[in-house]
Amino acid sequence: MFCKIWRKWIAFTLVILVVAGSSLHVSAEVSVSAPSAILVEASTGQVIYELNATERRSPASITKIMTLLIVFEQISEGKVTLMDEVTVSAYAMSMGGSQVYLEEGEVQTLDTLIKCITVASGNDAAVAVAEYIAGSEGAFVDMMNDKAAELGMQDTHFEDCCGLTDSDNHYTTARDVAIMSRELITRYPDIYHYTQIWMEDITHVTPRGEVLTTLANTNKLLKQYDWITGLKTGSTDKAKYCISATGSKDGVDMIAVVMGAPDPTGRFQDAATLLNYGFSVSQIYTDENTDILPRVPVEGGVSDEISLVYEGPFKHLDVAGNNLTLIEKELKLPESVKAPVEKGTVAGAAVYRLNGEVIGQVPILYGENVEKAFYRDYLLKIFHLFFL
Repeated sequence: MFCKIWRKWIAFTLVILVVAGSSLHVSAEVSVSAPSAILVEASTGQVIYELNATERRSPASITKIMTLLIVFEQISEGKVTLMDEVTVSAYAMSMGGSQVYLEEGEVQTLDTLIKCITVASGNDAAVAVAEYIAGSEGAFVDMMNDKAAELGMQDTHFEDCCGLTDSDNHYTTARDVAIMSRELITRYPDIYHYTQIWMEDITHVTPRGEVLTTLANTNKLLKQYDWITGLKTGSTDKAKYCISATGSKDGVDMIAVVMGAPDPTGRFQDAATLLNYGFSVSQIYTDENTDILPRVPVEGGVSDEISLVYEGPFKHLDVAGNNLTLIEKELKLPESVKAPVEKGTVAGAAVYRLNGEVIGQVPILYGENVEKAFYRDYLLKIFHLFFL
């Protein structure tokens, strides 16, 4: 029980460090036209720049980032597949705004509809997918709000799956958009297969025959910015012009969210400005933690020692120009442990320091179960010692 509490405390501490550290990097060098923006390094989640990032605003079609996140989650859980056939309802067909002109009764694969959502921001496609997965758009929106709560998006509430609504009760923030964007691209990087499509034709099979529609990507940074990888644009009269732009350069992945820009040109310029700034100041230290850890003696167990494993790799984002070769790693491990020991509980930590200051840590876990030894187990140990 103590190990589990310690593990939660370590995770909580790391979150606090990231949030506290994020405010140190708001730079006067960055100027954007939008009233709300944020720049986040994707692998660490660290905020590099923010401007009114917790201000609630209408998100328009960047709402669809959460829609896509739910879809990819359903795929990963085996509940749907890319080749599933989705039948378009009259309600989905009726969606206005950006659309791909689906007709009632038309059948498209989930794969094609993801392209329609990601590339052309099709509201009709988003609703068709929502109905297929959850039975109705309303039930799907409940899933979206549940996911937002799970991710800690405290200033977000959705009322539809596409962002077409002008309801004051449909809102999010630049910070929350960055959170769901990061979840999507880090957990489901296959999204990039769709976000980097510039143009592609889809075929509608209708009672009038086959009709081609050309999908054209709404993210013009694909042709304007060398390091762009995605993600989603949005605009309505209420929301103005928004974008969550993802980019990758020299192993550094960035998320730039712009909300409420006055015009489409400003939206893209702001995103490029933020990404350029992030790439210019950022360097990342990575320790994959592939080294072999020592085994720990077990007191009163059926085994005399137990293996250890890292919970995962360590990454540190530096924007201050430090010499990252000076990072030092210290293992904090117990001298021994009393049985029983449960696999996956926290044994200790790898602590990282730069210039004498702790910059982060990775939990070290017990790599196996060790049961408590009883009388017969000790007899077996003696037998093995003398006769085998």
